[in-house]
Amino acid sequence: MNYLRGVGMFGSAVLGAHLMRGAAAAALLAWAIVHQTAHPWLSLGAGVAALVALRGCPMCWTVGLVETLRARWDL
Repeated sequence: MNYLRGVGMFGSAVLGAHLMRGAAAAALLAWAIVHQTAHPWLSLGAGVAALVALRGCPMCWTVGLVETLRARWDL
């Protein structure tokens, strides 16, 4: 089973995988904001990693969540 793709352009095949990507991105963004003055290059890398985890912007992640939920309930 493919846990990362399968539902629409931004959606995930499994809701849990999608929510975990969102949680990981939120943690990376929080870390990047807190440590931006002490570790600017690591903060930049964490920000990029968060965008990769979200598959784009936060709105893209939200669209993927809607696609995942829609596929789960066959709407």
